[in-house]
Amino acid sequence: MKVLVIGGGAREHALCRSLSHDPDVSALHCAPGNAGIAEVAELHQVDALDGPAVAALAAELGADLVVVGPEAPLVAGVADAVRARGIAAFGPSAEAARLEGSKAFAKDVMAAANVPTARSYVCTTPEEVDEALDAFGAPYVVKDDGLAAGKGVVVTEDVEAARRHALACDRVVIEEFLDGPEVSLFAVTDGETVVPLQPAQDFKRAYDADEGPNTGGMGAYSPLPWADPKLVDEVMETVLQPTVDELRRRGTPFSGLLYAGLAITSRGVRVIEFNARFGDPETQVVLARLRTPLSGLLYAAATDALISFPPLRWSDGAAVTVVIASHNYPGTPRTGDPIEGLDEAEQHDGHAYVLHAGTKRAESGEILSAGGRVLSVTATGPDLTAARTRAYGAVSLIRLADSHHRADIAAKAAGEA
Repeated sequence: MKVLVIGGGAREHALCRSLSHDPDVSALHCAPGNAGIAEVAELHQVDALDGPAVAALAAELGADLVVVGPEAPLVAGVADAVRARGIAAFGPSAEAARLEGSKAFAKDVMAAANVPTARSYVCTTPEEVDEALDAFGAPYVVKDDGLAAGKGVVVTEDVEAARRHALACDRVVIEEFLDGPEVSLFAVTDGETVVPLQPAQDFKRAYDADEGPNTGGMGAYSPLPWADPKLVDEVMETVLQPTVDELRRRGTPFSGLLYAGLAITSRGVRVIEFNARFGDPETQVVLARLRTPLSGLLYAAATDALISFPPLRWSDGAAVTVVIASHNYPGTPRTGDPIEGLDEAEQHDGHAYVLHAGTKRAESGEILSAGGRVLSVTATGPDLTAARTRAYGAVSLIRLADSHHRADIAAKAAGEA
């Protein structure tokens, strides 16, 4: 099978790494990719938001499957353009991707499907914003309705900060605060059959102890030793299957990766948000534990064949990912700094590896920082303690001036905090 992956972040590097080990993949391509992905896939330059250009590249390469990684190309209809050329695409249509592209649309779908979520108001005027903030009180949860690269959400005790964020957006969703730990659960679906993956937990705040601003994610781990063993079955029954059924009922079936961000509240499971693609950094740890070859799973979803796909196989161990971020992230990051120690990190014990996100290769051959979240260091082990030790051991060998990372990823779950 010839596979083309669209995107160039750590999520796409994780996908390409898994696919590169898949015996059914005969050729692996990525566009536009990054310096790390270049080591496992052939890179091509293409505008990831240009559906016809992506489809033309897929046809030129003779791709059997196109995997659209990021949310912006999905919302722009890239998967539709690929399917229109008669090529299997893993990723929802532009209409179905509105589940991530518009939080107001997602709330409407959840209401129709009776999916448990936070009470909310959709606001477009200052008066509506003030009424919603008064109705819920602190902590205030304000979400930009559209795509914001994981940074469109403000959770604050400061009503003026909440109001400023709301007024800076064209349309916002203001909702009640959900207490309890957060969980990410991915599911692969062909629009009818839904296959859940293993749950993970990510860390959104920039600094240890959940301090600092929201980010796109500073680390993740899987499995969750503290979670109810029945959690996946419950989320399948109350969240994932009803949502897929509702979108199919509307004539816009969702085929691809459905990501449910969940809060395990005192009143039960509640949906915080949906994403229409693999999440970063949770993808890194989930795929590290998946033993079923990835290409067959994604192709079955893209060709309406999930109902006959065999049960997924998983490792019994654990995986931990730690994100290394540029100076000043999640503000305007400093870029162009050389990254050293990558080979040492990869080779130090054989259980950790580095996934590139914001990197580029200079003409000199040096790897330079080129974004906010620069690298994800992922490690596996028989348990979370071993995986943490290996991940942080590899992180300690990487040198990027003035970079920062969290030191507490999975610490509490591993009983170390």
